[in-house]
Amino acid sequence: MALGKDYAAQECSIARALEIIGERWTLLVVRDALYGVRRYNDFLVHLRIPRAVLASRLQALTAAGILEKRRYQESPPRDEYVLTERGRALWPTLRSLGLWGREHFTETLLRVFRHATCGTELGPYGECSACGTTVPLEDVEMAPGPGLDPDPEDPVSRALLKTKRLLQPIETGPV
Repeated sequence: MALGKDYAAQECSIARALEIIGERWTLLVVRDALYGVRRYNDFLVHLRIPRAVLASRLQALTAAGILEKRRYQESPPRDEYVLTERGRALWPTLRSLGLWGREHFTETLLRVFRHATCGTELGPYGECSACGTTVPLEDVEMAPGPGLDPDPEDPVSRALLKTKRLLQPIETGPV
């Protein structure tokens, strides 16, 4: 029996979510947007994704209300992609998936996520043990861990070697 192309017959909220975010590359695009990647070329060089696939994923994520396309330059016209509230709500899912992947497959600490206010490393659910709160996404600071390549080739990976808050746009140099 051939594998279907959708989950329409499934009465399950996970199946419904997979209709939007279940394609290969999609969660990595969302991850990069959380890290502050906003521009098409930055997604392209960091993910090393085929252009057609990236264009398709960005279009689908925009249509689903996960990303919002915003014009940042008029001449020539250029747009960036910013997470909406719906997209930002994927942070706990990506955090959990990253922790699961590290525990079961890599064991290497690639990134450290801390509460920017007090510097405490976040717990598995995005909580700050020192403050006793779940840390809002805007107050999450990301720092490179010891497992990251200290001299990456692409400008996005180099920009992500600097400690920064999530959602703040990365700076890779001139357009």
